[in-house]
Amino acid sequence: MEHPETTPTRPVTSDAAPRRAELLERAQRATGFMPDDEGQALYLAALRAGAAVEGATFVEIGAWCGKSALYLGAAAEETGAVLFSLDHHHGSEENQAGWEHHDPALVDPATGRIDTLPHWRRAVVGAGLEASVVGVVGDSPTVASRWAIPLAFCFIDGGHGEAPAWADYRGWSPHVVAGGWLAIHDVFPDPADGGRPPYDLWRDALDSGRFVEDGACGSLRVLRRV
Repeated sequence: MEHPETTPTRPVTSDAAPRRAELLERAQRATGFMPDDEGQALYLAALRAGAAVEGATFVEIGAWCGKSALYLGAAAEETGAVLFSLDHHHGSEENQAGWEHHDPALVDPATGRIDTLPHWRRAVVGAGLEASVVGVVGDSPTVASRWAIPLAFCFIDGGHGEAPAWADYRGWSPHVVAGGWLAIHDVFPDPADGGRPPYDLWRDALDSGRFVEDGACGSLRVLRRV
């Protein structure tokens, strides 16, 4: 992932390498939709944020079964940051029965609804990341409306429908501090490649003048608040 080299950072110790390798391997194997090259780029972007801001706070919107939480959690643990991983854990529209990304193995037989929380918990606990990754179960706009902690890093990868995507962006991007980072997943300039809302969010962030481009890998876009 391309990015400027001008960000002042706190040093990351070399003895973190074995632990980093373990966590990134776990993230690669975890259930989810993010390709490993994009996950690695997400990790590196969050690593910069954690190294640049003492006691940094990260938020991810859309956690699914914990794949991105492991990539981000690896950066959080390595830099002393904390990741709040937010999801209602019932899946987005495209995850429901009859849609392309439905997985019947994730349906709770007692309720008949998707429930990814147990899978997320197993991923985070299995990786030993409970001190660096905090699960938040709830509705994204509701949590955003009560949120008060400045964010060094915010990753938006929730519902890709028009309403939920814009609600995530409008609710969470204002919490990113000046000099902090905003990452958006599934940004496809060509509508034939994927849903349009994430691309529109990315364009709005740039057009607003509040953010500038700071990296890309596949469908992952990273921006920095100015």
